[in-house]
Amino acid sequence: MKKQRIILVTSGIFFFFLSLPSKSYGQQHTVDAGLRFQKAVGLYYENGLTAQYNYSRRWVFGVSYITSRLGSASRSNAIKQDNFLISGAYLFKAAAALNPFVRANTGYFRADYETEIFNRLPKSSVLLSADAGLMYRFKFPLKMNVSIGYNAITGDGESGPGTLYPLFYQLSALWNLGKHQAK
Repeated sequence: MKKQRIILVTSGIFFFFLSLPSKSYGQQHTVDAGLRFQKAVGLYYENGLTAQYNYSRRWVFGVSYITSRLGSASRSNAIKQDNFLISGAYLFKAAAALNPFVRANTGYFRADYETEIFNRLPKSSVLLSADAGLMYRFKFPLKMNVSIGYNAITGDGESGPGTLYPLFYQLSALWNLGKHQAK
């Protein structure tokens, strides 16, 4: 019940910021998509896809799917796990090429243990995390960002999935798909 309240509140905050009006009606909005490479400190590499919508010069909203299936579990017997995330980020120094940022993430985590013997173990969890880092905008339509983050909800194998570790770092490479005129 507590996890459901956290998701509800986080989703409410996300959609509140999404509904805020832009400062300028003529402002260009952009959509970026690319690859995300993530490592849980002390555990797996997880890689996947990410996309973001630059709502204004400072606010960025995104979605990501990262999985150990494209990382540590691709050529080993590591546990296959999937992360589905929505996020909201605030960029500092928005006019500069190098932007520090903070980001809040929420979503869903699922582990696939693949063996019936592990059916009693927790397999899924709500995700709630924050990360901070740097984003660099190149002169051509490429953005790179790197950050370190903390999962607020983790597991110990009894009260949550044992492979959901607290610390992670990530690197994302995003290509600008185009600019969209705000209405």
